[in-house]
Amino acid sequence: MRTSPALRRKLISAAALSAALLTAASTASAVAAQDTVPAASAVPTAQTEAAPGTPAERLIVGYKSGADESTSNAAAEADAAAKGRQAGEDVDFRRRLGTGAALVDLGEDLTKADVADVVARYRADPQVAYVVPDRLNKPKADPNDTEYAKQWDLFEATAGMNVPGAWSTSTGTGVTVAVIDTGYVAHTDLAANIVGGYDFIADTAVSVDGDGRDSNPADPGDYYAANECGSGIPASNSSWHGTHVAGTIAAVTNNGKGVAGIAYGAKISPVRVLGKCGGYDSDIIDAITWASGGTVSGVPANSNVAKVINMSLGGDGACTSATQSAITAAVNRGTTVVVAAGNENDNVANHSPGNCNNVISVAATNRSGAKASYSNYGSLVDISAPGGQTSTGTANGILSTLNSGTKTPSSESYAYYQGTSMATPHIAGLVALLKSANSALTPAQIETAIKNNARALPGACSGGCGAGLADAAKTVAAVSGSGGSTGGTTFSSTTAVAIPDNGSAITSSIAVSGLSGNAPSTLKVAVDITHTYRGDLVVDLVAPDGSTYRLKSSSSSDSADNVNTTYTVDASGEAANGTWKLKVQDVAAQDTGTLNSWKLTF
Repeated sequence: MRTSPALRRKLISAAALSAALLTAASTASAVAAQDTVPAASAVPTAQTEAAPGTPAERLIVGYKSGADESTSNAAAEADAAAKGRQAGEDVDFRRRLGTGAALVDLGEDLTKADVADVVARYRADPQVAYVVPDRLNKPKADPNDTEYAKQWDLFEATAGMNVPGAWSTSTGTGVTVAVIDTGYVAHTDLAANIVGGYDFIADTAVSVDGDGRDSNPADPGDYYAANECGSGIPASNSSWHGTHVAGTIAAVTNNGKGVAGIAYGAKISPVRVLGKCGGYDSDIIDAITWASGGTVSGVPANSNVAKVINMSLGGDGACTSATQSAITAAVNRGTTVVVAAGNENDNVANHSPGNCNNVISVAATNRSGAKASYSNYGSLVDISAPGGQTSTGTANGILSTLNSGTKTPSSESYAYYQGTSMATPHIAGLVALLKSANSALTPAQIETAIKNNARALPGACSGGCGAGLADAAKTVAAVSGSGGSTGGTTFSSTTAVAIPDNGSAITSSIAVSGLSGNAPSTLKVAVDITHTYRGDLVVDLVAPDGSTYRLKSSSSSDSADNVNTTYTVDASGEAANGTWKLKVQDVAAQDTGTLNSWKLTF
């Protein structure tokens, strides 16, 4: 039976009064028990909500095979009541689902913090395989953007990127994407999502705008006359390339006009490096550095640091040490760098920056899901995304924001383009969705998630098109904790443990059971530690047989806060079942912290 919030508070108060009358011995036992209470603060918000901003009224609890609660309604009901008493709530077993999971009722009056407390109790129970909110689903309506029906690349079953299925979880809110390109020409279907950028073109012959570097990334046009960019090169109108790329990533959506952006909740920082006849490595290197939060001499600090960089550009030859250095530094700052594989129908190994390390190199597919005829390929390609192919019909290209001016800006427009330049912003938009859904993700984890959740290329690819065609909905679900699967069974500990300053190591245990054979070669160890100088910390995983795997070493130069990341361990030589431990030691003075939670995904 449900109780009102007021009555529940009275019941809790009465329990507290009764507890105060217990003997000293009983009080000591109560205190000891309190020390093992799971930390509700460690429960992700998505695990407490039926819909964004709405606390869950029910939980779905899956028990491990062999647990009484997995088959006995009476046992599940008793467990729900016990968990409720521990959390000070009235928790009721409702019914058994077809999968065997238990549906548990929380009522209508709990806050997200109350729900988190109950969820934490279930998560701490070794007999519980999973606990998730009974989420509220709604009919899915297409965005009301007038040209959305032409954006096959977002939604078509054959070769679309399954973007609409991701929007109920993430729209990219809170993430800035730097588009390192030709700059930005004003467009009302983009303006609300544009933030400050920079013009890095130092050579006035290339910049065309009459000056060198400045804070105005406006695109004046990049047209050129015949032979102006080299003997035999024909004339070309202005491309407005950067604006087209930006629209694919973050065009304003549900505004009753134009196109929809993949990460329409994100912001675009236009960073201008390409002008008449192209752009120099030196400008691009400074743009990468600045966009990711690095320092560039003579350029003001970036107030819109990007966690995603899109570079739909390239040239011939190997990735130079200079360019690689800038990319590596950006990734080390936590920025994911997404680059075009190139349009030469050649091995990407011959084209930079698609052949650089620490990037996500993107090949292009056509509307049937095969490699686009122009797209580069090869073992260095990481992933494929829709790039279009207009030779089979204009509508088979990628529609996005543009300008009608042939030389200088005129009226805003929309147009179909094709290229790996168009495929790349699909992945940059997906990265923004992932980073918004789970801000703790590192660039390496983001790349792995995109690859692991790609689907097989629907069409042919000769030479290598990466892990397949990116799937936005599946990838966002996998990283968000909102119902997606990371592909394995997860065991977790949410009991907070204080880490003494410059003291002895602390350990936290997770009992793993119900698995067969050895642990995987890609055992995932997710760690959430609050600490004011993480360089002080040494973190080890201890297997059931006592074998130790170093996850993190101490570093006197790492002054950042907190350790909130996922490590991958080759534990294939270890039996999966048994008690695994996380060992954490603070080896230097002055800073303290707490192990909030950790989990293993087999």
